[in-house]
Amino acid sequence: MCGITGWISVNNILQKEAFKKATDRLHHRGPEASGYYYNDRNTVALGHRRLKIIDLSDASSQPFYSACGRYVIVYNGEIYNFRQIAKDLGLHLKTNGDTEVIVEAFAKIGTSSFALLNGIFAFCIYDIQEDKFFLCRDRIGVKPLYYYFDGQQFIFASEIKAIKEMPDTNLAINTKSFSEFLHIGFVAEPNTAYKHIHKFPAGKYLTISSKDISANADFKFTAYWNLYEQVLPQTYSNEKEVEKKLEDLLYESVERQMISDVPLGSFLSGGIDSSLITTLAAKINKGKIKTFSIGYDNSRFDESKYAENVAKNIGTEHYSYTMTENNLEEILHEIINAYDEPFCDSSAFPTMLVSKYAKEHVTVALSGDGGDELFMGYGMHQWAKRLENPLVKGLRMPFYWASQHMSLKFKRAGWLLNYDNYNHITSHIFSQEQYLFSENDLRHYMIDESFNFDDINSFPSTARALRPKEKQSFWDICYYLKDDLLVKVDRATMLFSLESRVPFLDNELVNYAINIDSDLKYRNGTSKYILKNILYKHLPKEYFNRPKWGFSMPLSDWLQNNFRFLIDKYLSPVIINKYDVVANLYVQDLKNRFLAGEEYLYGRLWTIIILHWWLEENT
Repeated sequence: MCGITGWISVNNILQKEAFKKATDRLHHRGPEASGYYYNDRNTVALGHRRLKIIDLSDASSQPFYSACGRYVIVYNGEIYNFRQIAKDLGLHLKTNGDTEVIVEAFAKIGTSSFALLNGIFAFCIYDIQEDKFFLCRDRIGVKPLYYYFDGQQFIFASEIKAIKEMPDTNLAINTKSFSEFLHIGFVAEPNTAYKHIHKFPAGKYLTISSKDISANADFKFTAYWNLYEQVLPQTYSNEKEVEKKLEDLLYESVERQMISDVPLGSFLSGGIDSSLITTLAAKINKGKIKTFSIGYDNSRFDESKYAENVAKNIGTEHYSYTMTENNLEEILHEIINAYDEPFCDSSAFPTMLVSKYAKEHVTVALSGDGGDELFMGYGMHQWAKRLENPLVKGLRMPFYWASQHMSLKFKRAGWLLNYDNYNHITSHIFSQEQYLFSENDLRHYMIDESFNFDDINSFPSTARALRPKEKQSFWDICYYLKDDLLVKVDRATMLFSLESRVPFLDNELVNYAINIDSDLKYRNGTSKYILKNILYKHLPKEYFNRPKWGFSMPLSDWLQNNFRFLIDKYLSPVIINKYDVVANLYVQDLKNRFLAGEEYLYGRLWTIIILHWWLEENT
């Protein structure tokens, strides 16, 4: 697992010291080695920071050259099937690593090799002879890749902070991203908080050369894989057959992803997904595996005892840590800055702390990310079905107005009914489940009302008509998972030079899972039904008879106590009026209501705090 950088220009001459400094901003991603490639005209540069995971020898250091000498690669990630690819293509290798397989497979069959890769990755292959870059990112977007283009130079990097270190870059703020952030809590691909910096699209590659660097450049991304194209005309609906096939795929995925030349463990929250992945890993490992969980000194949010039950049952070497306001406050600023742009998922805090502690024992950790999105683990999947009901559609506004005079449970249901554009229902459901701003809210309270959420609510045609629950699930995969959860885990783990792997996002598993009948995923009010059936073969059902918590933290309580200073500072009229994003009168009303006891408003307050904190740090 590593950090990569690259630069290409026609008119500018590379400043090597600046490029090295930019690459070194990714030291946390690869503290063990660095390397650079420069062409003879100083118009092309590639940089690499290495975290050794597979083939610990210097033979796999990067930039890495193909045997023919024509191609050079910088690469971040893991390819789990690299040995099989090498065998199938008859590659003759000089190392024991996956980097060589990527570049030699490309040298042999070109861009068609990208579809063979089963793993998590972002890489650039430079064709020295033809002066061409080939940039590629994994199917789901597990590993990050950003690019900058201003008509004069093209820069790419694993994190935005490296791009910002390069000289002569235009770092103008993309104010159009703020509405999206306030609505869903993150900025979705391809946008970022900067006008000239973009997220490289998942499942695609880009071919670019020096002659493409001009003010009028129109980059053409080519898809080597598309989630929607994997949808089959018919779903898999035989429960016994699905259960057997799914369990086999899970075993195979976990086994593939346990390949490592350094110590490997597993995150264990005690929930369905992490418990299943960890249990299978422990069976495959045939010995003790190290597991890591984090709890709270607040019993309402503390799941650590459930993780300990699972660990004891399967016999892991378990490490549990307690998170408090005090130990979080110590690294609060570091956590916020790790994400480079506004990012409001508060579960980043426990994820970062458990990563810090896990790094003391292992260098690779398995995670359960992707299970909720693939197998409908959220309440919003059921809401998608409810809101499709013609009766609910017809009476939704009377229901909404009535709900506002009831308890929080009914108020929350009412918020879901209060939409003005059903074509945006997927992002609306998500925002309200997360206690964030609806589209209606933003039209009333944002200074700039010229936003549009069409881009994050579009669904291409598929081989079968997607049911409402499926549409919501696909939205979760394409947006929430990719641009929130995976970003959260990547930055949290890599800040401490820890690699996270996601068995649920294995190529074969994803292709199969999206075609499992939705009634086997969400049945009679039971989320992740088929996944739970598999889990209960291995662990007692009573371990999991409780509400879903995930990595929720007592943010509402903390904002009223140790973190109250964040409200006082970043929601002050001076700061709010300085940036004119949200109307000050509304912000002060929101703040006063929260402090008076409307605790459910914490999600909205948090997004406004994070946005203005980021603006203060970056403008």
